[in-house]
Amino acid sequence: MKNSKILLALTLFFGIFATINLNAQSKKSQTETFKVWGNCGMCKKTIEKSLNSKGISKAEWNMETKMMTVVFNPKKISLSQIHKKIASVGYDTEQETASDEVYNKLHGCCKYERKNR
Repeated sequence: MKNSKILLALTLFFGIFATINLNAQSKKSQTETFKVWGNCGMCKKTIEKSLNSKGISKAEWNMETKMMTVVFNPKKISLSQIHKKIASVGYDTEQETASDEVYNKLHGCCKYERKNR
């Protein structure tokens, strides 16, 4: 009986500790949604792969809406750096414009209509 009370107390303690720890970790994350221009599945793969980086836990681009959702730790990477990473592989975002040199290297089907510059 005494052992079961100790076991129950330990289980509750570790359960509460784990919950507090998970909540603390989730508060470190920030979610942002913004527009990224592109066209196809190849664009999606390239855009999302460009954000395969430390500090980013999720990067998902929607082909139809052209909206990117990123979950990241702002202590490890800034939103500005995220926009720059996407632009570095040829895709314009709301805040960054890819260089003409990188854009021109995109596959033909990936060359989207560029926003006014």
